[in-house]
Amino acid sequence: MTAVDALSRFSINQMTVKQLSIPELVDACVELGIPGVGLWRAPVQSYGLDQTAKLLRDAGLTVTTLCRGGFFTAIDPAERATALDDNRLAIDEAATLGTDTLVLVSGGLPAGSKDLHGARERIADALGELGPYAEERGVRLAIEPLHPMYAADRCVVSTLTQALDLAERFPANQVGVTVDTYHIWWDDQAPAQIARAGAQGRIHTFQLADWTTPLPEGVLNGRGQIGDGAIDMREWKAYVEAAGYTGPIEVELFNDALWARDGREVLTETATRFVEHTATRP
Repeated sequence: MTAVDALSRFSINQMTVKQLSIPELVDACVELGIPGVGLWRAPVQSYGLDQTAKLLRDAGLTVTTLCRGGFFTAIDPAERATALDDNRLAIDEAATLGTDTLVLVSGGLPAGSKDLHGARERIADALGELGPYAEERGVRLAIEPLHPMYAADRCVVSTLTQALDLAERFPANQVGVTVDTYHIWWDDQAPAQIARAGAQGRIHTFQLADWTTPLPEGVLNGRGQIGDGAIDMREWKAYVEAAGYTGPIEVELFNDALWARDGREVLTETATRFVEHTATRP
């Protein structure tokens, strides 16, 4: 297998090497033969949406996802309307960038609330409004379940089971799920739920990050470089492939130590680790 073949499904999520500017990221991907990138809205907006789209298109790079939409759980009507408007904008941005997948972080509990069920129903209400809007623009919404440690403040959807229970209320070409190893590796129900998602065509993106300990203070930036932690990446790749997923595989790492290093060096290392830990053994 050539290096190009080994990287044919690899996509680098922009957050992994956020120290690189968008032009630097594009140049490094072209140099290393990395075919795909997952983008984040803030740096894209800062560089310019149309300028980013043209730069990646001219370089021949595929935008595999845009992060992120979501945060649907507000109770206040004005806050809720603002969130929906921002998600429509995110869908428009995804369409301009040429990606068919907007990743959703659904939102935590509103201040003073302990009502998980109510928060999840407000997510469903938002999906009902946004799904048709996204479909008209060729964009799918991908609910990302986050590890339960984020349930209070970031995402009340903690498992693939919960994500699919929401997604199944809507057509698969409108709403599906993100399968992210970092968030679901601990859940012994996740393999069966991956099969469930695959049978319905709802695996909209597959992301890798490793679980390393001790977790840093604040937790959020604790995603380990693949191969450094507890997760068997080949095992999870096999689950999604058995479920019919053949699309890009993103590596998305939030890690202060990686961000402190040279971005091209981190990108090269990540590509090497991807091949090392996902390639099918002979």
